[in-house]
Amino acid sequence: MHAEPGPRLPRRGPAPPVERMDNAELARMVEAEHPYRGKALFELCDRLATDDDAVAKVAMLTRLTSLRRARLFDRVSLAWSAIIALLAAETENARREAYAAFRALDPDEQRDMLDYLEVTAIEEAHPRIA
Repeated sequence: MHAEPGPRLPRRGPAPPVERMDNAELARMVEAEHPYRGKALFELCDRLATDDDAVAKVAMLTRLTSLRRARLFDRVSLAWSAIIALLAAETENARREAYAAFRALDPDEQRDMLDYLEVTAIEEAHPRIA
């Protein structure tokens, strides 16, 4: 006996050329929950150390419920990864936005994130992104 094949999953298609997109296009992909929203968010995060517009867009995106719910692994959400990237950029503006984004999280999520970062206050976190 042969089992019926399961439902076919939709194909994503080729990844968009995020490295050639501007910050507004990338932010729109994330907001629209595009299948490659993570790739778009990470491209924005790669620009944080040298681009204040990217900082503003990433900070705004951390407030999206969809990013707070989307898990990369374990407890780490896309929103957390964006906050961590803001911290890692190590610019005054990026860190200020990271602190504000962190404070916008629910208290339980703040506690979990501090635990994940192994610090007692967000200002103590100095993550490195390879």
